Amino acid sequence: MSTASKIFTPAVFGALEPRNRLVMAPLTRIRAGADGVPGDLLVEYYAQRASMGLIVTEGTWPVAEGRTWIGQPGIETPAQVEGWRRVADAVHGAGGTIVMQVMHGGRISHPEITGTGRTVGPSAVAAPGEIRVPDGKAALPVPHELTVAEIGQAVAGFAAAARNAIEAGLDGVEVHGANGYLIHEFLSPASNLRDDEYGGTPAKRARFAIEVVTAVAAAIGADRTGIRISPEHNIQGALETDADDVLATYLALADGLAPLGLAFVDVLHADPAGALIQKIRGAVAAPVIVNTGFGVVTTREEAIRLVEEDHAEAVAVGRAAIANPDLAERWAHGHGENDIDSSTFYAGGARGYTDYPALRS
Repeated sequence: MSTASKIFTPAVFGALEPRNRLVMAPLTRIRAGADGVPGDLLVEYYAQRASMGLIVTEGTWPVAEGRTWIGQPGIETPAQVEGWRRVADAVHGAGGTIVMQVMHGGRISHPEITGTGRTVGPSAVAAPGEIRVPDGKAALPVPHELTVAEIGQAVAGFAAAARNAIEAGLDGVEVHGANGYLIHEFLSPASNLRDDEYGGTPAKRARFAIEVVTAVAAAIGADRTGIRISPEHNIQGALETDADDVLATYLALADGLAPLGLAFVDVLHADPAGALIQKIRGAVAAPVIVNTGFGVVTTREEAIRLVEEDHAEAVAVGRAAIANPDLAERWAHGHGENDIDSSTFYAGGARGYTDYPALRS
């Protein structure tokens, strides 16, 4: 477990050339203010972590109707594009590579957050639980069921956001297809009750995801396009509990994406070395980044093993990347890690965000 380990070597993901195979996972931090414009805090935060092989930004909304949280950044307005340009310039100035995760929250939102008078989803079925609104918390509402024409508009919104991300100077885009948000809502038979061309069978439920990624690839190049998926994550009501259906759905997705020649596929799953994920990996014809998910902290030893044993081309790391701006150096040379303060994940401000010390600070 030294710098000779494969995880510390460069990689090629389409047009992206990460300096190592450690990926900063997309991490919601709620620090972009009410207008969704990245400011000085985000510039400093991402630049601090530029030694990761690849940074995937926090989920960033493509259109107001896709916004999930107050404080979440967007990539719709000129001011948001300029804010992200500052982030990209800072990361590049520190030698890093950064892609934007474009995230439409779908039914995981509230009209007081979207400002459009509604939330949307594949079907008029509310997700369980509550969401924070300006005056406290509210139950997640029943979403408007997207019409076929509106689905086309949503696809176009992802493509426009991808173009904006490239205009802002980011190196690529990761489409968020995981964790119970809009694309995952289409994939899950619990949240997608449609009986038209976008629902009713595994292949039809995968259609929206394929259309979004295809449109993004057409807009910015497949070699700068990735997707994140989380099969069997069973989160926010996007349940996937039938193993045969899960396999059929995600193989249909992989088969639909394989001809594109994507830069990468980012998979969140508790068992990334298991049969399901490795079957998806074999079908998708793209480099695969794996991440064990919210419930298990990814350790240095596990990350090295996953790459050394050829279960993935790279490993995404969340909490350790939050607490250690120089995580790649620490792991490469076996240094200790900072303790993480989870109370500051969504607290706002610099504490627990940009004030974690580096080894050479």
